[in-house]
Amino acid sequence: MIPFNKPYLTGKETEYIRLAVESGKISGDGIYTKKCHQFFETEFNFKKVLLTTSCTDALEMAAILINIMPGDEVIIPSYTFVSTVNAFVLRGARIVFADSEATNPNIDATKIEALITPKTKAIVPVHYAGVACDMDKIMEIAERHNLFVIEDAAQAIDSYYKGKPLGSIGHLAAFSFHETKNIISGEGGMLVINDERFIGRAEIIREKGTNRSAFFRGEVDKYGWVDIGSSFLPSEIIAAFLYAQIENLAAIQSRRRRIWEKYNDQFKALELNGTIRLPFIPDYATINGHMYYLVTNGLEQRNKLIEACKAKDIHPVFHYLSLHKSPYYKDKYEGLDLKNSDIYTDSLVRLPLYYSLSEAEQDLIIETIIHTLKS
Repeated sequence: MIPFNKPYLTGKETEYIRLAVESGKISGDGIYTKKCHQFFETEFNFKKVLLTTSCTDALEMAAILINIMPGDEVIIPSYTFVSTVNAFVLRGARIVFADSEATNPNIDATKIEALITPKTKAIVPVHYAGVACDMDKIMEIAERHNLFVIEDAAQAIDSYYKGKPLGSIGHLAAFSFHETKNIISGEGGMLVINDERFIGRAEIIREKGTNRSAFFRGEVDKYGWVDIGSSFLPSEIIAAFLYAQIENLAAIQSRRRRIWEKYNDQFKALELNGTIRLPFIPDYATINGHMYYLVTNGLEQRNKLIEACKAKDIHPVFHYLSLHKSPYYKDKYEGLDLKNSDIYTDSLVRLPLYYSLSEAEQDLIIETIIHTLKS
């Protein structure tokens, strides 16, 4: 069987976990958490990072940090994972769904301004498949309307916009280290804080609303409850696992990009004759090898492709369903049709892409898809 995803282990994960356990501090913010923080802040020039137990938690922290209140509006693409919106719905926000671009699943920045009202508080661009949204346009709109920008960079580690690392542009950003991502810790995430005014409060929110971090740095003589918060801090075991992955980031990225590029080269002829569409990468964006997808000509063609692959024990998968049409939100949605989001809902299929995918396995996938789409 060729699965959609297979987690890659570097070989050092269990060794570092053992060392973390032997250190006697496994509850978090120990040596491996600090190593992870230092790496991300140095490598990607993030002002401040905090590991979290998930990307969802990082987004929930961001919603608290910008003081989302009941009735506030947040602009988010409909074509995204439910965590992106849940973080704000939990604070009482009204979600204003935006359409995707015609050329790729990212939020259409040209449609954002028409969605802004006096109640709008934030824009949450999602860098789908690790490909950058039009961040200059989004930041310009946000600055003009005094809005916050929170980058959902769950899929975007080591990807760039005009030379700037994704996650370093908005006021805040959230990353995922779920087992389906490029570097992993099973479950895990990270909040990036690029606006200094949020740093102190972020530490407090992450530590259950206490100033415990300041206490351990000797900045206060005792710690107590000073704000709202929750238990967003991951254990040192998670950080130890992640650090083993971080040490191998360059090798992981190189391999994943090669797999991505081979798919793209082999399928170009199918796009040229109009059979399918390949991922569109704007001039301002890079690829990070997170995901390779095809946009079929509709639900019927996608189903045919998935069934043909499964017959060969290959397991591609579709992706998001438009959230504005979800069972939870469809009765609440009052906006326009989101044509492009619905197209991706019915047409997008993701192919297996993971570090240990062999050339022979990838060749079989490519051969099966080309044969199916030509028949």
